[in-house]
Amino acid sequence: MKFGVVVFPGSNCDDDMIHVLGSVLGAEVEKLWHKDTQFEGYTPEDCIVLPGGFSYGDYLRAGAIARYSPIMQAVISFANQGGKVIGICNGFQILCESGLLPGALVRNEHHKFISKNVCLRVETTDSLVTSGYQKGQIIKMPIAHAEGRYVTNEGGLAVLQKNDQVLFRYSTPEGALFSENGSTDNIAGICNKERNVFGMMPHPERASEAILGNTDGLALFQSLYKGELQAT
Repeated sequence: MKFGVVVFPGSNCDDDMIHVLGSVLGAEVEKLWHKDTQFEGYTPEDCIVLPGGFSYGDYLRAGAIARYSPIMQAVISFANQGGKVIGICNGFQILCESGLLPGALVRNEHHKFISKNVCLRVETTDSLVTSGYQKGQIIKMPIAHAEGRYVTNEGGLAVLQKNDQVLFRYSTPEGALFSENGSTDNIAGICNKERNVFGMMPHPERASEAILGNTDGLALFQSLYKGELQAT
């Protein structure tokens, strides 16, 4: 499995992602420039990553302009052909703006930027990115967002629940659901119906090394990498 990390103007987690995927996970990884109209040498067994940051300065709204970057049409086509795509924080926002994931990310409930470690409850293990966890497991990852409140309507939430598309929910250390940003149903991460596109606001790449004091995020990348290698 090869990873391509898309770099937009304002991306600031691309190098973190490159480091974790390449140096920690040991996978083949390269940067993809937002102005490129295509990327070659990738198959549906590979994965495109949209990293965190502030693409285009978050002007208009987070992810809204990046959605129209030249490379995004190739990313959308890749996902529609079954290719793996994961968006972290700003990448999640872009995926929702692109229609690859349902719902939207809007301003936090109290209109404040939140930057802290939070607890997440693993809601399903039926995905490439969560198969390395246990359902109900409480893990910790950092968040850093002003527009991280996931919203969807009643019908949209019912579909997510019916199809087991909720990957993570914000919780207390004891597992009770709790979200400071006001996300619908405390949702922190979801996947699409086809289970090849994944998005989440917390940053697993910032919780993947012992030197950082937290390795809870590493299992996500290991699940994605090893799971796809085993499948092929």
